[in-house]
Amino acid sequence: MLYNLHELGRAAMTPYRLAAEANAGLLRHPYNPLSYTPAARVVSAALDVFEHTTRPYGKPDFNLPTTTIAGRTVAVTEEVVLRKPFGQLRHFKREGVATDQPRLLLVAPHSGHYATLLRGTVEALLPDHDIYITEWRDGRMAPLADGPFSLDDYIDYLIAFLHYLGPGTHIMAVCQPAVPVLCAVSLMATDKDPCQPRSMTLMGGPIDTRINPTVPNKLAKEHSIEWFEHGVIQRVPVIYPGFMREVYPGYIQLTGFMQMNLEKHVGAHIELFNHLVRGDGDEADDRKAFYEEYRAVMDLPAEYYLQTVKQVFQEHQLPRGLFVSRGRKVEPRAITRTALLTVEGERDDISGVGQTKAAQDLCTGLAPGQRAHYEQPGVGHYGVFNGRRWKSEIAPRVTAFIKKHDKATRLVKA
Repeated sequence: MLYNLHELGRAAMTPYRLAAEANAGLLRHPYNPLSYTPAARVVSAALDVFEHTTRPYGKPDFNLPTTTIAGRTVAVTEEVVLRKPFGQLRHFKREGVATDQPRLLLVAPHSGHYATLLRGTVEALLPDHDIYITEWRDGRMAPLADGPFSLDDYIDYLIAFLHYLGPGTHIMAVCQPAVPVLCAVSLMATDKDPCQPRSMTLMGGPIDTRINPTVPNKLAKEHSIEWFEHGVIQRVPVIYPGFMREVYPGYIQLTGFMQMNLEKHVGAHIELFNHLVRGDGDEADDRKAFYEEYRAVMDLPAEYYLQTVKQVFQEHQLPRGLFVSRGRKVEPRAITRTALLTVEGERDDISGVGQTKAAQDLCTGLAPGQRAHYEQPGVGHYGVFNGRRWKSEIAPRVTAFIKKHDKATRLVKA
């Protein structure tokens, strides 16, 4: 019912949003004498901010047509190379680049935002890696006929993706997928799977949320799984292909994100308004671009969301040695061939300091030369994989680690 009311409210807002957009454009038009007055600039800015905050946002594009390698501009084309009901693999093919560079599977979070949230991550790694990225399907777009999608399915997908890419692949998880990635690699190591990755990089992930618990961690512990099931799980409205599928709606998660740092977000929109009034086009466009990406959210299948809350955030099954997937115990100590790099941000308010590093204590089968940890000073959660510090300080370390543990003679999938 709540989801239907949300869609009804958004539909009711559409005429006002369109009117605001039209009037803002009219007040900014150079042939309108009023556009040069302070009052018109203030009203136009207010209408612009209103339109931008009430607009629905769909899946963004990566928009990475080129990269620079050794001072040379190289064209990049995107291609979906493998499709599954709830996820697909996208390849960033660099024209004319040797295929002997490390092949990297970048696992994007399935926690509300689209994989394009890692645009900056991909951009920084493109010159040195052959990148494939996971793209998870919006739950509201998946018909009931496609069946359920759980955390166990997520782990199965990762193993299938690694099998498709073949031996010699490296894997990197950003935020939420740190747990299923570690589980998938552990199961492959137990099986002595020839496709187990050459290295595994875990960044800002909730391996053990008992360490320095953050606000989201505490929320998960303060409520029962029944509270989550009855309080945030909704059925998809009739206007979407996933009609009647139970999901954790993206708009609810976005509301939670915004409330965590409400003062910061309000201040950012005040700054946007001031930029528009002053005519600071570049600054206003940058602010808009960030929030267009931030507000583009998708729904999570209920079974996947609830299983993650219970096993990862409430019962801490992985660090306690209790995690079982498809009846099989997950044992990170079985990992002996996959080198491990963990990365954290000093000011991370989503995955606290120490939560990702906990993977180092679980992977006891690795020799000292196969493991490394790095904590980036002065950055929060987002800064671990995007922004200036990521590009200048973190990405070079990740690239160096991957190259160190990459074999010169790898099997490259045609």
